[in-house]
Amino acid sequence: MKNPVEFTSSGSNSNMSSAGKRRMSFTSMAGKLHSGLVLTRRASVLAKHMSDLIPLNARVLDVGCGDGMIDSLIQQTRQDVSLSGIDVMVRPNPGIPVKVFDGDAIPYPDLSFDVAMFVDVLHHTKDPLRLLKEGYRVARTMLIKDHLREGLFSAQTLRFMDWFGNAHHGVALPYNYWSSNQWDEAFRFLGLTPSKRESSLGLYPAPLSWIFERKLHFVATIERSN
Repeated sequence: MKNPVEFTSSGSNSNMSSAGKRRMSFTSMAGKLHSGLVLTRRASVLAKHMSDLIPLNARVLDVGCGDGMIDSLIQQTRQDVSLSGIDVMVRPNPGIPVKVFDGDAIPYPDLSFDVAMFVDVLHHTKDPLRLLKEGYRVARTMLIKDHLREGLFSAQTLRFMDWFGNAHHGVALPYNYWSSNQWDEAFRFLGLTPSKRESSLGLYPAPLSWIFERKLHFVATIERSN
């Protein structure tokens, strides 16, 4: 989700300490590197994965849509799909229509959409189960791209990726990553069934993929069990 990080200063730059200014400079530099090295490829790859999973003529709600870049790419190849988004703050010139929401309650009636899409959003919330339940309420199907906390140093690697890609946007970083068992337990609790799941996504080129891929990511289609 796109909440402001808690440590963001409300004062002016002139009142900021030297250490604070160095942190801001370092964070800004990381953001520029991320945009140059990762962002475009990631958006293209994820748009392809999502496009392949979205049903024909679907009404799709992108929860935590950010700048809508992935949605814009989806619409280039899936003109049959209707896409709109919600986020806790609207970025300038988003690629799709975006409505502000509080990060917890999705502001639409039950089954307003065919698909609710969560792309690297749920681990930014303190209570992923609550937002999953809301997605289940407003849509017949959920498409989820998120992380798996599995394997040696997985939590540390995910924390670094999260900070590198999101700190410069002011995104909340609770680092709330689930293991495969936790995801499965959450789906069972809500009466949901993963009908498709893919963990080899090709988000990064070699050699970055050797460090940052490692089955740490997944895309899944989640259906109602009943």
